[in-house]
Amino acid sequence: MKHLEVFLTALRLGFTSFGGPIAHLSYFHDEYVRKKKWISEHAYADLVALCQFLPGPASSQVGMAIGLSRSGVLGAVLAWIGFTLPSAIVLIVFGLGLASMDISLHQHWLHGLKVVAVSVVAQAVLGMAKKLCPDKERATIAIVASFVVLSANSAVAQIIVLVFAGILGAFILKPSAALPHEPLHKGRRSVGAFFLIIFFALLVLLPIMRPIYQSQELNLFDSFFRAGSLVFGGGHVVLPLLQAEVVPTGWVSNDLFMAGYGLANAIPGPLFAFSSYLGAVSSVSPNGWTGAIICLIAAFLPSFLLVVGVLPFWEKFRSFPKVRQSMLGINAAVVGILIAALYNPVWTSAIFSAKDFALALVGFLLLEFWKLPSWAVVIITVISSLLLY
Repeated sequence: MKHLEVFLTALRLGFTSFGGPIAHLSYFHDEYVRKKKWISEHAYADLVALCQFLPGPASSQVGMAIGLSRSGVLGAVLAWIGFTLPSAIVLIVFGLGLASMDISLHQHWLHGLKVVAVSVVAQAVLGMAKKLCPDKERATIAIVASFVVLSANSAVAQIIVLVFAGILGAFILKPSAALPHEPLHKGRRSVGAFFLIIFFALLVLLPIMRPIYQSQELNLFDSFFRAGSLVFGGGHVVLPLLQAEVVPTGWVSNDLFMAGYGLANAIPGPLFAFSSYLGAVSSVSPNGWTGAIICLIAAFLPSFLLVVGVLPFWEKFRSFPKVRQSMLGINAAVVGILIAALYNPVWTSAIFSAKDFALALVGFLLLEFWKLPSWAVVIITVISSLLLY
């Protein structure tokens, strides 16, 4: 029963989570923390911080980890399938030529999706700030982290900010009450080590096997596995890596690449699902669906192996008092990173006029005070954008 619940919850998020990786974390927060209470506020912030350190798509990794905590390894798989399936199917069908949408003709409702992302992220930032930055020290860490991330504007800066916030938290944050700690996953470290060994073995062996076996399927799997293993900073960072793998080699034309990228930004779900589109249109795919599935699994497999492999060690590591104390500083920095993301890219890509700002305010009102579900606010905002523009 838990397996089915994990899958259906992730599937609903896969249909309704518009707005990119940061907005996805906001949708997850609303669903898993506020509504279902599968994970506490502090544990969720810890998990987001961990996934910022790991390579791969952070939002998908958070979903996998929550599925893992809820119903084991199968739960992690089902959480990934549910969240990824809607966008992957749309992208594959589009790539196979069964859809003929001209994205340039649909700018108004696409813009509405960007505006509602402002409302969703703003609500999540406010909720997390109330819980994770309750004093002047942690509020200061959040604002400084936001300033640094906005100034540097790089994925490396995010990692550096989290490291320094953890060090600072260990020395200056001295809460009188017991520090919150709720285990996410009580898995065996031997099992975690097994998954980590598989990850590093594939990362090393696939490039070695590639010239030996001369298989197009192996070439695709290796290219997309490597891209998924080397991405820090979210889904958008994978695009130049994928482009370098498929365009210069002649597997996918640049026009096809950019058309798929445009659609990937317009639909809900993880941006990494773009890999399924590239597999479908690749000239070296055995056939569209087979190539799409190979590339999709290869791109997400590193994230799955790392999350399942690292969590058992992470739970042991964060049980030490000093580490748990430093996590309070890291959690505050996570809030700061989300504040920075609320401005760039969420705000800067959506708010261009007074109408945009007013529409975002209405969305925030409906979410925060009227307590409407996020999918309903998405529909209302998109319809409003079609009427206003």
